[in-house]
Amino acid sequence: QVHLVESGGGLVQAGDSLRLSCAASGRTDSTYYMGWFRQAAGKEREFVAAIARSGDRTDYVDSVKGRFTISRDNAKNMVYLQMNSVVPEDTAIYYCASAPKYYSDPYYLPRSGYQYDYWGQGTQVTVSS
Repeated sequence: QVHLVESGGGLVQAGDSLRLSCAASGRTDSTYYMGWFRQAAGKEREFVAAIARSGDRTDYVDSVKGRFTISRDNAKNMVYLQMNSVVPEDTAIYYCASAPKYYSDPYYLPRSGYQYDYWGQGTQVTVSS
């Protein structure tokens, strides 16, 4: 079992920066893959970013490439999402998710929510124009 707790959300203005944090506890073997997802009001959950345990492989949805950076500190069991140059379209509840090493391909990073086993409660990010 893995317990994930997100923090760092809030109300910001367009162009601002924000850093989300996700604290993981429990079975660390179930945190090989860590991902950030978001869900805006009235919309489906969307993949944002993913990172493997080594931290050297990351993946992003096109809409955040160049603006968001996912990172992790395995010693602290933390995952971060640095959000720069935010826009109103980034407004959503942001969720942290984790999964064990299900895939043998060393370059593969899961993008579907169905590929993650554990989820946090989410943190609200609101970007005003």
